[in-house]
Amino acid sequence: MPESNLSILIVDDEEDIRFFLKEVLEAEGFDVKTASNAFKALELIEECFFSIVLSDIAMPEMDGYELFNKAKLLYPNLPIIMMTGFGYDPSHVLVRLRKNGECDVLFKPFDNQKLLKKLKIAIEKTTLNKDKQ
Repeated sequence: MPESNLSILIVDDEEDIRFFLKEVLEAEGFDVKTASNAFKALELIEECFFSIVLSDIAMPEMDGYELFNKAKLLYPNLPIIMMTGFGYDPSHVLVRLRKNGECDVLFKPFDNQKLLKKLKIAIEKTTLNKDKQ
């Protein structure tokens, strides 16, 4: 699916989730880096180019919402897919962000095909936005 230059940053405070996602995405041909917290993720975002960021919401110290906002200040067009185990709640801030087209959401637990489909959509949107510029 991906071109060889597509890179993903996975941000999650749970090592098992980072390891699992890294294995799945590397098997699909992505270049994958991981961060165990939002502070490290911001450092990596400032140092490296990422095609997509895949971030958990519930993390200690700085949560995924704050990471989302800070990353978007640095790179407004950076696709960010948020992960949550909270489940669907129509009044949840994440659902509102999604409706505004600002980010996509993966509700845990998710299967690999759903993850890959969301990544493909994010890649296509990014490619379309680059073509328009």
